[in-house]
Amino acid sequence: MSTALVILAAGKGTRMNSDLPKVLHPIAQASMLEHAMAAGRALDPERTVVVAGHEAEQVRAAVAEIDPEAEVVLQTEQLGTGHAVRQAQAALEGFAGDIVVLYGDTPFVSPDTLEQMIAARARADLVILGFEAADPARYGRLVMQGESLEKIVEYKDATEAERAITFCNSGLMVCGAEVMFRLLDKVGNDNASGEYYLTDLVELARIEALTVTAVACAESETLGVNSRADLAMADAVFQARARAELLELGVTLMAPETVYLAFDTYIGRDTVIEPNVVFGPGVTVESGALIRAFSHLEGCHVSRGAKVGPYARLRPGAELAEDTHIGNFVEIKNAEIAAGAKVNHLSYIGDASVGEATNIGAGTITCNYDGVMKHRTEIGARAFIGSNTCLVAPVTIGDEALTATGAVITKNVAAGDLAIARAEQTNKPGYARKLMDMLRAKKARMSKG
Repeated sequence: MSTALVILAAGKGTRMNSDLPKVLHPIAQASMLEHAMAAGRALDPERTVVVAGHEAEQVRAAVAEIDPEAEVVLQTEQLGTGHAVRQAQAALEGFAGDIVVLYGDTPFVSPDTLEQMIAARARADLVILGFEAADPARYGRLVMQGESLEKIVEYKDATEAERAITFCNSGLMVCGAEVMFRLLDKVGNDNASGEYYLTDLVELARIEALTVTAVACAESETLGVNSRADLAMADAVFQARARAELLELGVTLMAPETVYLAFDTYIGRDTVIEPNVVFGPGVTVESGALIRAFSHLEGCHVSRGAKVGPYARLRPGAELAEDTHIGNFVEIKNAEIAAGAKVNHLSYIGDASVGEATNIGAGTITCNYDGVMKHRTEIGARAFIGSNTCLVAPVTIGDEALTATGAVITKNVAAGDLAIARAEQTNKPGYARKLMDMLRAKKARMSKG
């Protein structure tokens, strides 16, 4: 049976106190919406529909980046979850498979849980996702009879026996498209909020003698985010889980609580991560690397045996080959550093390639930007770039070439050549004392005046 995702993302999120739609606030440097869509992608959905409302154009732009094939529909009035799902009906016209309803502000539902819900559809017309709540007071209770879900009861409406139930409603569900929209046509808004509730589908399905069941997941998967405090807590939950997974996979985290991971960070086993390292999106670190303290990595690839930091910054497009060394206060951007090359101190290498076993001296800069365009620097293998060299791109340094300390290189250097590009030093005997005496006298006159 094919599946379609309907992701509800229309809420304003008033408690977030933000101009940004709630679902676009980040956890582990990816929006909550991206987390939800990533979980749903595990089902290989035939269609994905995101229901937007507040600041819909921002949501539309974000969805286009995450999944260009996903469709965004509008809920111009927020009239409840049932009303929101109804807005996806036109976009799903002709679709006859299962609809999985997700929430853009419930980012931690796992692909395994969604697959369990799909599997449960083989024995039920409607599947609800539930969880055992540590503190169930504010949640709707799932009243089960064996595997059959009899009803969902809100706390305020529950009997004492029903309030003792700890199996609670997450709001997520799976249902065949034809059944879902047929039942939604019958949902009314005769309630205190005047809204159309998706949960009413359970009662309506029971009236039609349809089968309804519930699948259980961990409570942490149903964590919703409604405020900045919730967002911080959700991020902490993600970080704790991701760190634990890395430790289990054989990665050494010297101070786990200080390492910040992105949603897609990949680190191979036997890599050592020192304290206070930050991983942005798009980072892959192969096995056996060393990332020293206070480094920041984003959009980069670090190969086996490489050493990075401390206090290094790897920006998008940084590609480090095996056994490379990137040292303290070094920044690499959109550059390939070949095997065994070293950039150890106080340097910027951007829009460049550095050949095998080349040594980049302290304070070296690739001058890659002319104010309008970027230009590349190509450095060959086994070259030696003297300290405080400025390489004014576009420029090429050949294999085994050498640049003198303090050089400003504006022309290509052939393989094996030595390039010296600095003014000749001139010493003026006694001038230092004379100059200092003159400056002190001037300062004295100014202080008297």
